[in-house]
Amino acid sequence: MGGCVGTAREGSASSRTSSAEGSTSMRGKNVPLRHERIRWKSDMPLTEGQVRSKRDEFWDTAPAFEGRREIWDALKAAALAIENQDYDLAQAIIDGANITLPNGALTDCYDELGTRYQLPVYCLSYPLNILQRTPDKDGENEAGASVEGEETILKVRLSTTSKDVKLAVRSTDSVATSKRKLDIQENLNGSRQRWFYGGKLLGDRLLVCECNIHPSYIVQSIITEDFMTTIDS
Repeated sequence: MGGCVGTAREGSASSRTSSAEGSTSMRGKNVPLRHERIRWKSDMPLTEGQVRSKRDEFWDTAPAFEGRREIWDALKAAALAIENQDYDLAQAIIDGANITLPNGALTDCYDELGTRYQLPVYCLSYPLNILQRTPDKDGENEAGASVEGEETILKVRLSTTSKDVKLAVRSTDSVATSKRKLDIQENLNGSRQRWFYGGKLLGDRLLVCECNIHPSYIVQSIITEDFMTTIDS
């Protein structure tokens, strides 16, 4: 689903890797990773939660077909670094795994044995036509939270103190709103937060109900003292 400004595609799992036969000339060329986001539009508008579900499905199924597990793991780590705009880290991961990029993008790459790997664009960036949630002005409180949805308690572990705190949120609150609530509750003074659950980064646009957080599990909040504004692409 979705097209890309370029040559990437979202093929079936069986076509995510292929033999390098006939592609020796392309594989021999290694271009540094381009420091830019892939721009593409989905055939049908998707929410951030739906895009993340597609990513999870891809990463769960791709290694079961062709290619080496360690290469898939490296590609996943590099894709996450690209999402966080840490292109230097992504390049270091790619180099460390001896992955060749003929076009400077993870949409088409090879391992040192010549096996071809292709990542769908939705694993690397969000579509330009992603569905935005515009909350009702009458449905926001001081922290920007929705008055709708079911109230729930999140257990959040702060990286600065290793302390577990309880945070009251609503199922329809976004992760960004939940971060603001935590900031107010724990006096974080606008420090940058990155939330992880089950080893996965939770995007700011995700709703709490889309994160499928088990009540007894803990959300990790990685806090950095310097304030950085999150830029949505």
